[in-house]
Amino acid sequence: MAVELLPRPGELPQLQSIDVFGGTLPYSGEVGGDHIIYVDFKQRFDLRARIARAEAEGRPDIADNLRRCARSAGIALVDVSGHRVSDALLAAVFHQAFLVGAAYELDASGQITRHLFENLNTRFHQSSGAHKFISLLYGEISEDSTFRFLAAGHPFPAVFSNRHDRFMDVSPELCRSFPPLGIQPLFDTIDREVLGDSVLGFKDLYQTNEWTLMGAGDILLLHTDGLTEHQAGVESYFPHRLENVLRRVKHQSAREIYEAVKDDLVRFAPPTDDVSLVVVKKLV
Repeated sequence: MAVELLPRPGELPQLQSIDVFGGTLPYSGEVGGDHIIYVDFKQRFDLRARIARAEAEGRPDIADNLRRCARSAGIALVDVSGHRVSDALLAAVFHQAFLVGAAYELDASGQITRHLFENLNTRFHQSSGAHKFISLLYGEISEDSTFRFLAAGHPFPAVFSNRHDRFMDVSPELCRSFPPLGIQPLFDTIDREVLGDSVLGFKDLYQTNEWTLMGAGDILLLHTDGLTEHQAGVESYFPHRLENVLRRVKHQSAREIYEAVKDDLVRFAPPTDDVSLVVVKKLV
């Protein structure tokens, strides 16, 4: 079956005071270009063994980074342009490349760094056609409610405040974004001579953004553009109708919030694109 092309996203992150749940509504049948990957470091990797090895090798920096990983989890949202089985296959290729790279990153530095995404960007630039690209949001949520993320051609997360009962504005200084993966190679890459000229130019080094969920009950929504661009005629679903749904269900679990949004979105209008949504809720 086509659905077997896509690897499973992984176990839902289990963090103190953080509740996570998400899913995807494929536009065309069972598969599409959207994909979610969860990286609960303590579930995917033997952090205890890695910490012991780092300490035995005299690398306290790596050991400290691995300890921080034990209190955080990564979430990747991938959106491959298109809705065909071939697009799902490209998402599956990204899934495996990302996890292999993540393992190397933990071995080398004890954490996932921007270098992984620089390498993925170069790889997909060399192997994908100009008409095919991957938008990506990768973020790590910590038990202290800090969310650090990289956005490459992807909608920014939305933050719903439990106290203020609405979406919060985020300073543009905290919203750095980059082109989708595969569109532009890094300007300062060591492989510049091999890559040659780029029709669409070159990009700068990836940078991350850092946000903090301040209050109990605050909700962070990670989503693809299938949600932000969802419409019924000329009426948009995002942000006002979505905000009303969150006001109604904000006291429920992340899974219940996700299900409420999914059901309301379909009632509002039939989706015309893949829709992915991950709900991250601060419990206390």
